[in-house]
Amino acid sequence: MAMTDLQDSGSDNSRSVALDQYRRRAWIYDLELMAFEPVRQSAVARLGLMRGQTVLDVGCGTGLSFKLLQDKVGPDGVIVGIEQCPQMIDLARQQVARNGWSNVTLLCMPVEDADIPVTADAALFHFTHDILRHRSALDNVCRHLRPQARVVAAGLQWAQPWAWPVNFFVLCAALHSVSTLQGLNEPWSELAAFTDGLDVQAMMAGGVFVASGLRSAIQTADTEL
Repeated sequence: MAMTDLQDSGSDNSRSVALDQYRRRAWIYDLELMAFEPVRQSAVARLGLMRGQTVLDVGCGTGLSFKLLQDKVGPDGVIVGIEQCPQMIDLARQQVARNGWSNVTLLCMPVEDADIPVTADAALFHFTHDILRHRSALDNVCRHLRPQARVVAAGLQWAQPWAWPVNFFVLCAALHSVSTLQGLNEPWSELAAFTDGLDVQAMMAGGVFVASGLRSAIQTADTEL
């Protein structure tokens, strides 16, 4: 199922579109994502985190993944959440405060501009299509990962062409949550350039993917911004 671009994923205009979308959705975002919790659980499990490790939650939104990540890394581990929408990250801060998590650092800025203060053992991209299509954002994240760190991404994708009910759902969800439909046939394709052995599995009748691999030991030097 082919679709044309709504916006270039690296443009200032697409960033404005994404910010407007998430400002409007912040108050109901957690409810919208409830149906995808099995995907989140699968993605976090694939990170293979251990106690005391450091993980980047890229496009962390309201911090819905924090509890699962905390259960893996424990109080001696570190979670760094990156989110450009102020309304979303305010809700993440509230969650951190409610739970008394002292090992969470939140960065409110676009991923490509984030001054990430750690070298992490793993990175999670959960339903962050625009970020996955933005090579400079992926480059910045991967520069702050240890070689062979585990990288996991999950999100919407086009199902097989004959699965039109699934693709109709994907289209409606995408129009509500992304600034570009470009790459929905293989949302992980840009990430593959930064990882080794990327394994992609389909979930939810093929309308969702979970991809996992290892950060390449050779960092891409000629990233196209």
